[in-house]
Amino acid sequence: MTDTPPHTPPTTAHHERPFTGHPGRWEKERARAERTGHVRSDSCSDACEPVLAYERTRWGWLAWTVPGDGSLPEIAHQIGVLTPAATRLQRLAVRWLTRRPAQRIAPGGIPASVRLSVAAVAVVTLLTGLYAVTQGISVDVVLPATLLAPLLAEHLLVRLDARAREHVRIVEGDVPCGYLQRLAALHSDLVAAAVSSDRYELRRAAEIGQHLLWDAAGLLQTQDTLTASDALIARERLMLQLVNQVTQTIGCTASEDGATEAGQARAWRATPPSTHHS
Repeated sequence: MTDTPPHTPPTTAHHERPFTGHPGRWEKERARAERTGHVRSDSCSDACEPVLAYERTRWGWLAWTVPGDGSLPEIAHQIGVLTPAATRLQRLAVRWLTRRPAQRIAPGGIPASVRLSVAAVAVVTLLTGLYAVTQGISVDVVLPATLLAPLLAEHLLVRLDARAREHVRIVEGDVPCGYLQRLAALHSDLVAAAVSSDRYELRRAAEIGQHLLWDAAGLLQTQDTLTASDALIARERLMLQLVNQVTQTIGCTASEDGATEAGQARAWRATPPSTHHS
């Protein structure tokens, strides 16, 4: 970058490592990766597709690779940011895009592979078609349906993926993800503060933080970090200001609550006990 990014104050360790808020989850994901696919190692080429562990958040997700040496990854392999003010349906896009990878099978002699679900549709359609023929339905009717059903199933899945991606911005690469991961850690502080309080200022800070994260993801999608340096730094400074304001607000609230409790305690001690006369 052409400028030095602003100093980032320590946060509550959001996203420094995978699943910091869910102890034990990483070991389960590591075991799954070793069982269902290959893990990241020095022998991996650019064409390798290692198993990813998806960590969903309120603002999107982080996808982590599983290092083969048993260590924890420091930088996410992929980060997805959900559109600000997302609807319930749009939030389902995060769950759809971070679902477990589809199982694929490669028929003998065919270099390409197909989704297991599509193959299952083909088998069911074939059996249904054979049964329909035995019941007297014309082959001219059954055959097109039998051939089209698997193709429609594959097309539907592709369309659903495309529609879901309209509501998120996905960033990949060590440098872009490293920057966005730092920004996401700051935003997660804002989200955590908003969730634990009903104050408008905290909710508004989290909303602005989501917009900043969304904008940064858009910049990293279309430009490299050097070209987008000034715009990225400006957004990080705004995020830092929000975090500082939220920290001050929480501190003031705690002081006010403490003063109120102390005042109530003094009033209680100063009030003489009531007596009852028979």
